[in-house]
Amino acid sequence: MSAERAIGGISRRGALAWVMGLAAGGMLPRLATAQETAAPPAADALTDAASGVSFGPAEPFADGTVEALARALAQEPYAEPRQISDVWKGLTYDQIREIWYDGKHALYTGSDSPTRAEMFVAGLYQHYPIDIFAVQGAEAREVLFNLDLFVKTDRFPDLPGDGTGFSGFRLTGEMEQPGVFQEYAVFQGATYFRAVGRGQQYGLSARGFALNTAHPSKPEEFPLFTRFWIEEGKLHATEAVVHALMDSPSLTGAYRFTIRKGDATVMEVEAVVFPRETLDAPGIAPETSMFLFNDLNRLKFDDFREGVHDSDGLLVATGTGNLLWRPLMNPAKVETSWFADTNPRGFGLMQRARDPGAYNDLAAHYERRPSLWVEPVGDWGEGHVVLVEIPADKEIYDNIVAFWRPKAPMETGQEYRFSYRLHWADGAPPVDGERARVIATRTGQRVFEDGRMFAIDYEAHPALGTDPAALEAKVTASAGQVTGVLVLPNPDTGGFRVDATLILPEDQPVELRVELMRGGVNPVGETWLYRWVP
Repeated sequence: MSAERAIGGISRRGALAWVMGLAAGGMLPRLATAQETAAPPAADALTDAASGVSFGPAEPFADGTVEALARALAQEPYAEPRQISDVWKGLTYDQIREIWYDGKHALYTGSDSPTRAEMFVAGLYQHYPIDIFAVQGAEAREVLFNLDLFVKTDRFPDLPGDGTGFSGFRLTGEMEQPGVFQEYAVFQGATYFRAVGRGQQYGLSARGFALNTAHPSKPEEFPLFTRFWIEEGKLHATEAVVHALMDSPSLTGAYRFTIRKGDATVMEVEAVVFPRETLDAPGIAPETSMFLFNDLNRLKFDDFREGVHDSDGLLVATGTGNLLWRPLMNPAKVETSWFADTNPRGFGLMQRARDPGAYNDLAAHYERRPSLWVEPVGDWGEGHVVLVEIPADKEIYDNIVAFWRPKAPMETGQEYRFSYRLHWADGAPPVDGERARVIATRTGQRVFEDGRMFAIDYEAHPALGTDPAALEAKVTASAGQVTGVLVLPNPDTGGFRVDATLILPEDQPVELRVELMRGGVNPVGETWLYRWVP
């Protein structure tokens, strides 16, 4: 059984990472609803004949509804969330796989909506039931939980439905052929969500908000999307619209996701957050991924595969026009890297190795995992792109996090708005093509001389030309000594390789930087960055 198979919509790896965060002090809140506090259904509750789904009473809904709820909620003391019963928490990994939502009950089945939604049950790792509303026109109705909406095998235990609820949902739509609805996005667990484009396979995740990630003295806090509103799409609509209310001990927030599926699935995210207390370590547009090993650290793992990762590098497009490429590592201890910038053009965790031979895994297909590019919209000001790398010995753990941290803290009593696009794709982000990409990094001790060599391969690119004599590699290190630099044509790729030999200290980390220049002035390749840790 592959460790990457999903529990509902979130993988066991992602769920474990979330639970580990909770054990470290994260807290996930939830608002009470009419379904919890009122015994009988409301008089104006209804059941949809096509889907068999029952709904609560109608409530007014408009674009500002969720923002008003978040603003009001921030003025109230934080309330501990309700949890599912112990018997539902006690389900095993194999048991939770024996229950799933019946597709014939998908939300908006029988309508002209190009968007449908199928729910997940709360159990095992998912302890906090959430509320889901269907939006039709200017009205919203709560989707009432009913265990009969789910298919259960004879291996699933006989449990009462009143001890659980919905834990999230997946969106389905016509991805590849008319009339066939396929899954392309999932929202489940804390503020986690993920998506795929056509022909892709789930990999890394995004979050609505990160707080105190890798903080030296505070436990990480995991806010929760407590309520969702899923709009009924109109006939021939090309997008799905989802709204979410976020709550946690330290802040509240309102989110709107406009999702366009396709070869690349693109999400337009509009958010406003309301701190309950001053936040000195917020993370905007956070991404969470997994990197176990590739050519850089292959020898540390006794594994038949050539590589195991959902992402292999961080790409940053700075506000000044530079492109930074930072290969990922699986460190011996937590490592945090900061990339200062003003109004970044974008950043994201990339999966560049697309050859199946780079993995040799016929089950997991890491070559099909999407990259995730964050494209800021508007003025994001000064701050840092932050990369956190966490030790991992198994692929079930998400150990890579990247996000934007504003320079100034978020003050209590204020509101903060940010917008951005998320590109889930196996192809190039919007900034690719500006300069030659780094397509491989390798390292090893020199055989006949002292020092460690780093071999950095750049793809073929018009800006590089064909004459290696016209190219210069500027190699710098924060410590140690650079003893040799060569720029060589690589006949296998059609591009060029930079061979850099360095004598590095054995008692401290070293920040390495390589800039490939033409004519000694014009950068023609991505700036390669790496932290060497003895």
